Amino acid sequence: MKWIGNRVSFVDEKNRMTVVIYPEKKTWVTGLMGAWVSMWMVIGATMTWALFTLDLTDKEEIILWVFLAFWVYYAFKVTRSLFWILWGKELIKIDEVALHIKRSIRTYGKSAPYYFENIKKFSVQQPKEGSIQAVWEASPWVGGGERIEFEHKGKVVRFGRKLDEKDAKLLFNLITKRIEERIRKIRD
Repeated sequence: MKWIGNRVSFVDEKNRMTVVIYPEKKTWVTGLMGAWVSMWMVIGATMTWALFTLDLTDKEEIILWVFLAFWVYYAFKVTRSLFWILWGKELIKIDEVALHIKRSIRTYGKSAPYYFENIKKFSVQQPKEGSIQAVWEASPWVGGGERIEFEHKGKVVRFGRKLDEKDAKLLFNLITKRIEERIRKIRD
């Protein structure tokens, strides 16, 4: 196994290459996200208790139901972001015919194949330093920030969450080189 930076590892074998991209590991971020999820769960439990225990007017019940609807949405998003930080990874496999991408938390996730003949316009996208996009994507609760993208059957596919510019370019070069080699083998 070889490494590109601190977060990207790869194994290059004769008929396939496997790349694993890990999320950034910052103890203080994980602690804050864990505290946020815990606080959010306590708020939801308190509101649910209030809804079913207290004697409320119809308007108050409606307000609590609306609040809980938003609460469920954000509870899902924040918990998923915490699980990504703790156990997430992006798995990329290049075999004889396709590029497979899987975003998984532990073993949960689905691999999607992208066949070489349908892949076009491979590129690296890096937001400008200090831009709103760069600041937004740097926040731990945002799951996006994919740096490498390509077009597949008219849709843009992205991967490489929150990679820095150097690691993204090195990974891009490695993947495009392997894909070009596989395409040459298919054509020959």
